[in-house]
Amino acid sequence: MNSVYKLAIGSIFVGLLVFGLKYMAYVMTGSVALYSDALETVVNVLAAGAALWAIHIAQQPPDAEHPFGHHKAEYFSAWLEGALIALAAGAILLEAWGALFSPRAIAWNDPGLLVNALAGVINALWATVLIRQGRKLKSPALVADGKHLKADVITTIGVLGGLLLAAFTGWYVLDPILAMLVALHILKEGWELLWESSQGLMDVAPEEEVMERIRTIIRENGNGAVEFHALRARRAGSALFVEFHLVVPGEMRVHQAHDICDRLEHALSKALGEVHASIHVEPDTMNQRGRHDSVLIRVCSPCRPADAGAAGVVAADGKREETGRAVLPAASPRPAAAAESET
Repeated sequence: MNSVYKLAIGSIFVGLLVFGLKYMAYVMTGSVALYSDALETVVNVLAAGAALWAIHIAQQPPDAEHPFGHHKAEYFSAWLEGALIALAAGAILLEAWGALFSPRAIAWNDPGLLVNALAGVINALWATVLIRQGRKLKSPALVADGKHLKADVITTIGVLGGLLLAAFTGWYVLDPILAMLVALHILKEGWELLWESSQGLMDVAPEEEVMERIRTIIRENGNGAVEFHALRARRAGSALFVEFHLVVPGEMRVHQAHDICDRLEHALSKALGEVHASIHVEPDTMNQRGRHDSVLIRVCSPCRPADAGAAGVVAADGKREETGRAVLPAASPRPAAAAESET
């Protein structure tokens, strides 16, 4: 059982524990605001179960019907969690509306408030673990679950603060008003989860920081190639799909170009985790070099000085001069004897 599974199962047990504490607090106080806080925890438990199912599906190997894998299953979990949050917000609003016309008195020293505070502390600690480990393991389901718990903690803090204010001032109508504010807050959180998961399902590009890391890795490990262009990438759950065109010298043999591609794929996976790279190899020709999105890797030995100048590099004396694009040392030329033996 890997770390993602363990965290997903842990979320279910933590959610059940927190729900038990919050519902006990509601029974002890009769506060509709604490009821809303407990109801949100029910959503947490259901969402944790959905996340466990999604993680199980996402980690299944590719098959004939899903040749690219099942990585996007985690986005369905996040989407479901957002929908459940919206339903919980509606239930809280209905309960709070009835209590608005008959608010109940609450004592500042009611032990139910302390029980609810304990549940909030547990949620805060577990939310931190889920968000940190979810990002480390590149699991959208765990990150979404952690963000939901974080919103739950903020809700608990607001509810307890408002109830204490109501107890000290005697404005008991603050109880249902707080419940309504809680509902609006978690409704906003649900919308954000729906939006983020929808973007993942629509193959949104990774952050610019990730794209720049990809460019750097290709430049640093593309010795022997000339340049690359048409770089695209998309995130699917914990996997990153990358594709680009790699321009190599026209006289390069197939096995040499294949070795460069293998080296690039290994470097990308080592730095970024699960990466599926698709590299289209092209021969170096004048009508391909110097595209607006091209990134120079090195100056190939057969290039004429005029060609190198067109690419922004002066190479008349065999030296290279970088002009805003990364240039790596050219691959060492093969001995003439080796070239003859291959022919």
